[in-house]
Amino acid sequence: MRIQRLEELSTEERKAILERSDQGTKVIVPTVREIMEDVRLHGDEALRRLTQRFDHATLTEIAVSGAEFEAAYKAVDDGLVEALRHAVRNLEAFHRPQCADEPMVTIEEGVRVGRVARPIEAVGIYVPGGKYPYSSSVLMNGVPSRIAGCGQRIICVPPDREGRVAPAILVAADLVKIRSVFKVGGAQAIAAMAYGTETVPKVDKIFGAGNAYVTAAKMLAFGEVDIDMPAGPTEILIIADETANPRFIAADILSQAEHGETSPCILVTTSGVLAEAVVQEIDRQMADLPTLSVAEVALKEHGAILLTDQLEECIAFANSYAPEHLQIMTADNWSVLDRISHAGSVFLGSYAAQSAGDYATGGNHVLPTGGYARMFSALSVDAFMRRMQVQELTREGLLRIKDTVMRMAAAEGLVAHERAIGIRFEDDDEEMTSGSTDS
Repeated sequence: MRIQRLEELSTEERKAILERSDQGTKVIVPTVREIMEDVRLHGDEALRRLTQRFDHATLTEIAVSGAEFEAAYKAVDDGLVEALRHAVRNLEAFHRPQCADEPMVTIEEGVRVGRVARPIEAVGIYVPGGKYPYSSSVLMNGVPSRIAGCGQRIICVPPDREGRVAPAILVAADLVKIRSVFKVGGAQAIAAMAYGTETVPKVDKIFGAGNAYVTAAKMLAFGEVDIDMPAGPTEILIIADETANPRFIAADILSQAEHGETSPCILVTTSGVLAEAVVQEIDRQMADLPTLSVAEVALKEHGAILLTDQLEECIAFANSYAPEHLQIMTADNWSVLDRISHAGSVFLGSYAAQSAGDYATGGNHVLPTGGYARMFSALSVDAFMRRMQVQELTREGLLRIKDTVMRMAAAEGLVAHERAIGIRFEDDDEEMTSGSTDS
């Protein structure tokens, strides 16, 4: 990684950093559309054929069996099982309060409005199965969906060449009480959950990140089903000053870079001494990194160390970037946070390692990437629920807003709207008329 002055970046260089790596989803849309139509028309037969084509696996059964779940526990180290249980407990502690009921609001006497939460009935979770077995992704989606009370929860995950799902993924699924797991990956998995097949049930909303084909498929499926958010390569931006530890920063950058060759890793700092030390630390730590081949490409193609004189300039750049993960390592982290407006998940201080949030802080690691933090939030229980608006009016309450409603309806030319209010008070008008006649 080379050090560049932030203010000396050309327009093209700044644009390349802000717009991230391009997955080329637009180019593959026609292919993805063909795959999805194949699944829609041919169901399980298409899933088997496409799994053979893309994953080189022959499926005898698409659904994971009970015996496979039992075997998974025998194949996974007891220490990992306990680690997964620990992560589940922390996720539950953070996500459970998100279910708190909203109180009804008294707008005027006799007029109350509020919202009641209802779980989405059927949700589908996509779990990547490429380079690594992402058991953590199972937990991040499984815990809030269980807390929300979704009636049907399913998982799709690409199998290995023997047609098996990684044992750690199955153990994680069992720990969050999901036993409907299907050995299907890629765009065909998204299509299966969007349209339904003989084996894979149709869902109402699809969650989970994947490669470019999965992302394109989710975008095409939107409308048939809802989706959580668009997802691109995972990314990190670090704001640091002279008080930060260069060893920690280098480690955090490499932990992000090893995710994939297209993972952006950005450091913005006010200290030239720190920047130089981070470069040296990255080189030192990469020497024995097993994932060197992946991290090296990510840093070369999508890494940057940007140096500037003022912390405000670091903050302004971070807000323009709108990172998925934002780490703040400065003399006054909370003061910096007060001025951050766009980020998926923020990590404060030298010991708030981003990888801790990937697994066990209790925070969710399903986050908006590629600048989508400007408009999307971290995954939460709310994403697995719908909020129904409730309005309760007494006769006296409606009378208080009667004239306002009727005048606005009349102004819009909606006569029936106006009459729907007036008809409820016709007896009053008749009584007033009758009383006037009697006198």
